[in-house]
Amino acid sequence: MTELLREAVRDGHRIGILRCYDGQGSTVVELEAHQTGARRFYQFATAPEAFRFVQEAVLALQYLGCQVT
Repeated sequence: MTELLREAVRDGHRIGILRCYDGQGSTVVELEAHQTGARRFYQFATAPEAFRFVQEAVLALQYLGCQVT
């Protein structure tokens, strides 16, 4: 079950998706880059740590000119 989902769009094109959800004993952030099809997974011991990572990633994407919803 996805707890948090963010989509980054720039110039009308989807750049990537961030998903944050509970894994087995940890919270996982999944980053999917649409241009390359690459997927990365980051595990955090607590949900607040994972949410903070997502917030910082969203801020970086906004600085790069992306709209994040």
